[in-house]
Amino acid sequence: MGSLLSACRINTKKKKVEEERHLRANDREFNLSFKYANNAIKTSKYNVFTFLPLNLFEQFQRLANAYFVFLLLLQLIPQISSLSWFTTVVPLLLVLSITLAKDLSDDITRHKNDKHVNNRKVEVLIDGELKSERWMNVQVGDIVKLENNEFVTADLLLLSSSEPLNLIYIETAELDGETNLKVKQALTLTGDLGNDIQKLAAFNGEVRCEPPNNRLDKFTGTLTVRGEMFALDNERILLRGCTLRNTEWCFGLVVFGGPDTKLMQNSGKSIFKRTSIDHLMNFLVMFIFGFLAFMCTILSIGNGIWEYIEGNSFITFLPRADGANASLSAFLTFWSYVIILNTVVPISLYVSVEILRLGNSYFIDWDRKMYHVKSDTPAQARTTTLNEELGQIKYIFSDKTGTLTQNIMTFNRCSINGKSYGEVVDFAGQRVEVTEKTEKVDFSWNSLADPKFCFHDHKLVDAVKSGSPEVQNFFRLLALCHTVMPEEKTEGELFYQAQSPDEGALVTAARNFGFVFRSRTPETISLVEMGAPTTYELLAVLDFNNVRKRMSVIVRNPEGKLTLYCKGADTIIFERLHPLSSKLMEVTTEHLNEYAGEGLRTLALAYKDLDEDKFEEWKERHHEASTSMEDREAKLDAIYEEIEKDLLLLGASAVEDKLQDGVPQTIEQLAKADIKIWVLTGDKQETAENIGYSCNMLREEMKEIFIVASNTAEEVREELVNARKKMSPESGDEPPIEKSRFLGKKSQVVEDEKVNGEYGLVINGHSLAFALQKDMQLELLRTACMCQTVICCRVTPLQKAQVVELVKKHKKAVTLAIGDGANDVSMIKTAHIGVGISGQEGMQAVLSSDFSFAQFRYLQRLLLVHGRWSYLRMCTFLRYFFYKNFTFTFVHFWYGFFCGFSAQTVYDEWFITLYNLIYTALPVIGLSLFDQDVNDRWSFQYPQLYAPGQLNQYFSKMAFARILLHSCYSSLILFFVPWAAMCDTVRDDGKDIADYQSFALLAQTCLLIAVSVQLGLDTYYWTAVNQFFLWGSLSMYFAVTFTMYSNGMYLIFTSSFPFIGTARNSLNQPNMWLTMFLTTILCVLPVVAKRFLFIQLKPTINDKVRHKVRQAKAVPPTPPRKFPRRRISTRRSGYAFSHARGYGDLVTSGRFLRIPVKTRSVLFPHTDTPVADSTPQTYRTILEEAQSP
Repeated sequence: MGSLLSACRINTKKKKVEEERHLRANDREFNLSFKYANNAIKTSKYNVFTFLPLNLFEQFQRLANAYFVFLLLLQLIPQISSLSWFTTVVPLLLVLSITLAKDLSDDITRHKNDKHVNNRKVEVLIDGELKSERWMNVQVGDIVKLENNEFVTADLLLLSSSEPLNLIYIETAELDGETNLKVKQALTLTGDLGNDIQKLAAFNGEVRCEPPNNRLDKFTGTLTVRGEMFALDNERILLRGCTLRNTEWCFGLVVFGGPDTKLMQNSGKSIFKRTSIDHLMNFLVMFIFGFLAFMCTILSIGNGIWEYIEGNSFITFLPRADGANASLSAFLTFWSYVIILNTVVPISLYVSVEILRLGNSYFIDWDRKMYHVKSDTPAQARTTTLNEELGQIKYIFSDKTGTLTQNIMTFNRCSINGKSYGEVVDFAGQRVEVTEKTEKVDFSWNSLADPKFCFHDHKLVDAVKSGSPEVQNFFRLLALCHTVMPEEKTEGELFYQAQSPDEGALVTAARNFGFVFRSRTPETISLVEMGAPTTYELLAVLDFNNVRKRMSVIVRNPEGKLTLYCKGADTIIFERLHPLSSKLMEVTTEHLNEYAGEGLRTLALAYKDLDEDKFEEWKERHHEASTSMEDREAKLDAIYEEIEKDLLLLGASAVEDKLQDGVPQTIEQLAKADIKIWVLTGDKQETAENIGYSCNMLREEMKEIFIVASNTAEEVREELVNARKKMSPESGDEPPIEKSRFLGKKSQVVEDEKVNGEYGLVINGHSLAFALQKDMQLELLRTACMCQTVICCRVTPLQKAQVVELVKKHKKAVTLAIGDGANDVSMIKTAHIGVGISGQEGMQAVLSSDFSFAQFRYLQRLLLVHGRWSYLRMCTFLRYFFYKNFTFTFVHFWYGFFCGFSAQTVYDEWFITLYNLIYTALPVIGLSLFDQDVNDRWSFQYPQLYAPGQLNQYFSKMAFARILLHSCYSSLILFFVPWAAMCDTVRDDGKDIADYQSFALLAQTCLLIAVSVQLGLDTYYWTAVNQFFLWGSLSMYFAVTFTMYSNGMYLIFTSSFPFIGTARNSLNQPNMWLTMFLTTILCVLPVVAKRFLFIQLKPTINDKVRHKVRQAKAVPPTPPRKFPRRRISTRRSGYAFSHARGYGDLVTSGRFLRIPVKTRSVLFPHTDTPVADSTPQTYRTILEEAQSP
């Protein structure tokens, strides 16, 4: 038995929780004793043995499938079966087969992906020599060799590298979406092993560390070598999913493999997502079962009464079986009617829903307007079961880096000695918008200029060329004060490796304006100043950290002059200025306000000439502080403060963190659709705020933007409460909670509270950790949901998921999470809908997402067009499907009162079988695939069209109740009008026409015509396919009917086709066609009247827009191009360093950080030209009280 379970991959033993990982290098036997996972990964769901039983088990967990199997069993009992077995078997097998094929295809794809990754090759040190091994065969404790541009095989402890100081450079795009390189450094002890295979093979260090977990930014462990213990942290660890860059080779020790790696730990379990309509359908199906039992009970009671009163009259020529009586007859009749009335939940409903969802998924895949040409990346619907939920989104949770921004910085503006540069004006002095046609500055005079650098203000170049000392000193500072590493591929072809893209942009700007950073050693920095090579002696680097928010360098120029150059957050620099700079500071402050108003990242620059004697004295104290074993950082900060004062202001720079194309317009459109956007980012607060303003999420028009950045739980609670009271003074201390209980599950839903005006909320990760505590999370939710925009800074991947889960759990709203890195995976999987940004190198988010595309701007088309249409189509489909099937079934119910409750069918058996499979299947599929209330252009013009989906207006329990009443009315018409028309009626030749078969034919024909006309009324957008399906289905009905009721079919299959001649005898009578016409008119008349009155008296937003479409009778004109809004703000951000602490110590460590000469591919191509999809959309207000169309 155990072998069978193991073959099916069913684990019969409970896995012991790992508390600490203990491993020894180059000792597989020792490490295997702990039974650690190897490096193979498995994302597939089934294998050869488990596919069929497990998939069928999952399918029969769906209540409807199990119900139809139960029906099939009932039909096999002769005493109660009133329908043939094939009426249930054929549809059931069709549904199961389609789902089996779909799941098999998906799992084969997962198997192929797993096989591709597991069979990658890597060099592993085995038995004293390097051997090429598959990734799947790598074990914990193995030493592997990585080469440049290779993926990191597993989570490794870095041992040695080809670079001095045991450094390596890695790219973490797969993990966090960031493409700027990061530095890792091995311990000096292991670094001395180099690439000596004998030394590496003899290495037997033991590692004790934390168990497998999903914390990407933390690692705790120790390495013991020859009895000596060394601390290990995250700086020594290479994570699976990273890529080695600009490093010839490195060796690493495998610590975690396969499913234990942090990458796979962050992937988490695949969550089966169901839409809100699915949940509603489950409730309705249970209601229908109860309603079916209710109808069957009434009919069985009627049968018992009829048998008791009238049944004895028929015993003479219809004798009863032994022991049969009225009670037994009623019991058997109950189950007979369960079979007959089962069409209230037709199995074809589920087939049609799958086809509908699959079709709408293909529309997303095929949409050329969501195809990114530059990266050759189409949009992709990776999950086909969530399309309609795209039309109900209320909250969007977005990552920043790589999602809203390209993570590309460009030098945009600057202020030097009180003069602002970078703005382009015309001859009249009016500002001109910069476009692709705007004349660019010619840097051909500078042979070392970066050809990709772009600037438009010619005045700045003229100032540099004219020898302005302030301007030249400004760019000299940018060329000297940084920790950038240069790489010169060939003579004059420079590449800069910057820890922060901001630094890279500023050094590149200095390079183009004539101050080229050429090379560096630990003691010198070499520049080319206006064509003249110049070498500065680097005496000290006063490094950046989050408290100082500035960086300084002290250099000696060739003439022996000492100068301190400093750059940092403007508020920090201004506090340390000499009084002589006060006037210049006022002018520069105005410029900084202007730059911040445009959403640029600002930085103040200052300098100070130093006295040689005082510097030597300071240098001695600096050396003492830097070698102190206690409070080293505090002592260094105090020493830095001494020399960084009485600075002279040079000016300010402004760097643009380039947004992806169309991001502000997209966010503006989504906000107009009443979708709230929350940004969850690991970046610092200033950076996140800047992006908020750049994206139009934070606006000056907002009444207030609350900043929550406290250090204790009580302070965080106080700030949240104060913010809530400001937004809604009448809000109570207790949250307005609506408690509900469904299927034994309790849920607490926090209701929305009224707020006057728009507000924003910015909260950092430290405060968020307190706010997410159980006793405070509802306070956070109340306050945040009152705000139009929420930005959470410095958040961890776990906190991202917790925020999404909080909203998902306590709000009646559909959530969407969008990101591009592995740190977004948990958030993407937690939300109702997960969207991955593809096209960059980071693909972890895409692999875990439900939908993916290359640019954030495509989100508005996904939601406002595809999502809205999918929701509209699904709701229209469900309303119509329930209507036609309830109407079909209720006619059976009324007929029961006229057939002695004998469970006789009112329709021909073949009509019952083909009604949902052929006669009405294609028209409703055509409706649900192609219908649209307005086209995509009008959907963009009026984002309010999205609101009904958020409010579940198109399909709900109330809508279902209306369908039930409508079907009841239609069934009364469809039964009693034909019954009255047929009763005591004769043909033209005087023969009797009131036989059962003629009535069945008339009733089923009236039904089919009536539901077809109703479908025509529900269709807003007619296509050739819709017309073909509708008229083709009606034609098919008459063709099949005349064929099945012909003499030939009766002679061949006498028992199966008893309705011989009924069609030709009945349908040639004028009163039959008049009856069909009358029943159709009576069925649709209330629908037409209701719609007419509602459009006149209480039109919906859809009615109003459709009226405008009819008035326009043409595609709306292209929206006018709007210039970017400028914001005048008193708030400025500091310089956004992406790393927590600088690399000044590394630069001045005494050994030069050599970087091998290598080619580098361009990480980012040029952005698209401004085409229609990145043009701002025009927004028109439609008041509900506006004039009727």
